[in-house]
Amino acid sequence: MTLRRRITATNLAVGALVAGLLLVPTPAVAAAGPTTLPASQYTLSANYTQFNAINTALVSTLGTAPVHTVMDNANHDRVGLPSSFSVNGLVSGFRFDDGDNSDCRSYPQGITTSRDAVGTANSGNYDGHQLVMVSWYTNDACGGSGERSRITLVDWDATYPNKYRKILLVEPTGTAAVPNFKDIPIHAGGISWYGDYLYVADTGRGMRVFDLRKILKTNTGGTADQIGRQSSGVYYAHNYAYVLPQVGTVTASTTSGTALRWSTISLDRVSRSIVVAEFTCASGCSGYPNRAPRAIRFPFAAGVPTFAASTTATQALQLPWYQLNGVASHNGRWWFYSSGASQLYYWTPTAGPATYSFVGSGESISYWEDDTNPDLLWTLQEGVGNRNVFAVEQAAYDG
Repeated sequence: MTLRRRITATNLAVGALVAGLLLVPTPAVAAAGPTTLPASQYTLSANYTQFNAINTALVSTLGTAPVHTVMDNANHDRVGLPSSFSVNGLVSGFRFDDGDNSDCRSYPQGITTSRDAVGTANSGNYDGHQLVMVSWYTNDACGGSGERSRITLVDWDATYPNKYRKILLVEPTGTAAVPNFKDIPIHAGGISWYGDYLYVADTGRGMRVFDLRKILKTNTGGTADQIGRQSSGVYYAHNYAYVLPQVGTVTASTTSGTALRWSTISLDRVSRSIVVAEFTCASGCSGYPNRAPRAIRFPFAAGVPTFAASTTATQALQLPWYQLNGVASHNGRWWFYSSGASQLYYWTPTAGPATYSFVGSGESISYWEDDTNPDLLWTLQEGVGNRNVFAVEQAAYDG
């Protein structure tokens, strides 16, 4: 199917040039790159069945909606990138509607696409749609504390309208006889979609796992603060029509002496693994560790989009860069994004590191494979009023 990016890339580049804002950075070779750590010190424990009984009851009670039905009922309009936006290698992108772009309670964080889920087969379509997915956390007030998290499914194909739909992430509670669910108040700093499974970073723990085949239908009535089963037996979800219940947990552990911080994640389809990177500071931070960050690679079990019950990392790196919100890896290459420095770092073990100027207030990265066009890096900005979701050619940032 025809991608919208094919018809918008030229217009975006021309508009930026006219405005005199197009930045074409020259990569700077960094003084030092990552160093190797003992990968055997980092392990995962995975449980994909802990909520089976309750989820079975929820499915029986509420029914499910496949992704194509959710998108048939998409009720928000995405809009084009502003003409003033520019970054080297820009291909295309979008913004959320005015309400989401200016929401000071909710912040976009992670990004993944249906190309992560299925690769290039069938033009990267999942259940008939080519999709960009973004994770959000929501605070109880502007500048308040974490209250819940959600995902946004965005149609990215000329065949369908420029629409998106929000889906609330929930944790099953209650019993099989009286099933229920509650909010998940996590940062959701990174997401990876592989097969039918969605992996969501849980900062101090590891990852929460969701199954896109189990989107539940909920009643949109009630009040905005109501969540879960009510005394009448109806299920509310802050007026959301759809919720996605957690199906499993991937818990991290380490013998290194310092717990791993799951700040951001990304899928590497070539090595069939998820990579995680940490947000840390060189010094002076009170809410984050003041130490060198790490990046760790964890492989999936053979032939399936799930982790074994126990998994040992296959690669571990100590990084020379700080305040990392984004990571990606593909075919032996790595990218790291620093929101503190507004820079994108590229590194391979053989070529070494390179540094590129990039956007500010950026977040996660997702690698987009393409059989007929250049491969892309998708990313986004979280700043209120400046939430650009966009793709750049990865070749513009590969040394």
